[in-house]
Amino acid sequence: MNKRRWVAVAIAAGLFLFAAVTAMTGPTKEEQEQVLSGINGLLYGTNEMGETIIEEGSSDSRIVEISVDGTIADSGESGLFSTETYNHQDFLQQLKAIQEDSTIKGILLEVNSPGGGVYESAEIAKEMKKIKELGIPYYVSMKNMAASGGYYISAGAEKIFGTDETVTGSIGVIMSGINYAGLFEKLGIEDQTYKSGALKDMGSAQRKPTEADNKVLQSFVDSAYGRFVKVVAEGREMSEEAVRKLADGRIYDGAQAKENGLIDALGFPEDALAQLKKDHDLENAEVFSYEAATTGFASTWLGSSLAEVQGLKMSETSRVLSLLDSIGTAEAPKPLYYYGGE
Repeated sequence: MNKRRWVAVAIAAGLFLFAAVTAMTGPTKEEQEQVLSGINGLLYGTNEMGETIIEEGSSDSRIVEISVDGTIADSGESGLFSTETYNHQDFLQQLKAIQEDSTIKGILLEVNSPGGGVYESAEIAKEMKKIKELGIPYYVSMKNMAASGGYYISAGAEKIFGTDETVTGSIGVIMSGINYAGLFEKLGIEDQTYKSGALKDMGSAQRKPTEADNKVLQSFVDSAYGRFVKVVAEGREMSEEAVRKLADGRIYDGAQAKENGLIDALGFPEDALAQLKKDHDLENAEVFSYEAATTGFASTWLGSSLAEVQGLKMSETSRVLSLLDSIGTAEAPKPLYYYGGE
């Protein structure tokens, strides 16, 4: 551990000793809670966001860099103990912090995502729309991939940048499942399901889908697809008919996306940032990013394990199950704005 963490451990040990002495004199419940809170804060840190200055500049006129890196899904874990590359709750917290910070005059959103959940993508788009209504411009820089839901959250930007190598597009909805009915029939296994209506077990892996099943599920997917098309049409100032011609699920590289009007320019994050500064007279702006506080020794194996025992951190099994629940499983498929499906 570094010096800072050793100091935190020493202070924590002192608090433990103080707690023991206080216990002998009959502490109140409030005093016990205060001591425990202090110990946990030193050991594990807090979930409060910090800021990292990327470029010095005016503190009254700032640009914030935020990013979506990974599958857009809510794993159910947020804050200091999250191990996901992308943390949905943390990102929403950042978007809400932007809305309350009058010093922020511009946003650079970096996207590297194959998309993800329909609901989670819509949550991000909703918050980004609020930011636009406040008059704060946001530019998007697409990195390796900004497909499906990754494009959904980018479409409303004032300008979108991508590179020749960027994989984007995949505008559409997918809902995948596995059907074992044929295998069960060969093995002599029969489905025994009691239901209140014929469509109660739509998408069941144990029986063959009926025509009614297919009709209802396809209608469900088409409805979500229509919302995606509308978001793109409004963001890119295109007709829905024009968007539908591009939105058959195919992917585009950056050059193809620019040719079809899905992005504005070819370039990397630094190019998008430079253009944002130029377009909105922000050459002297401070540029910063958000970060989660990481005091204590929570990032060490011991700290992480202790947090899991105390119930402050999800176990690996719980985290995986939560992630699967958010994006759907073969037994319970969900509609996704996701490139490639599951």
